[in-house]
Amino acid sequence: QVQLVESGGGLVQPGGSLRLSCAVSSRTFTTPVVGWFRQAPGKEREFVAGVRWIGGGSLFADSLKGRFAISRDSAKNTLFLQMNSLKPEDTAVYYCAASGTMFDGFDAFTRHANYDYWGRGTQVTVSS
Repeated sequence: QVQLVESGGGLVQPGGSLRLSCAVSSRTFTTPVVGWFRQAPGKEREFVAGVRWIGGGSLFADSLKGRFAISRDSAKNTLFLQMNSLKPEDTAVYYCAASGTMFDGFDAFTRHANYDYWGRGTQVTVSS
């Protein structure tokens, strides 16, 4: 059973930064694709960023390019999401997700149905 545990959320002022972490309990070849999604109150879960454990090739939601960065430490099976210049509309629960199969293409990365394993989420609140 693959487990994902997010950490690093919290309250931050507009313009601030946060770094989320996700510890993944599987080997990189078991879950070759990992990513971040978020869900704001009253809204659907949306794709934030995704990356392949091996080879990289990260993808981002268009609206977040330039502010968010995804990285991974394959040796420690840990995924990161660096969030800068945060805005109140970034307030949401952020989820780490992993897929047991490899896929390619932006559309595939954005579909939450393509991910087999999910963390419980970490709350990010951007407010003054």
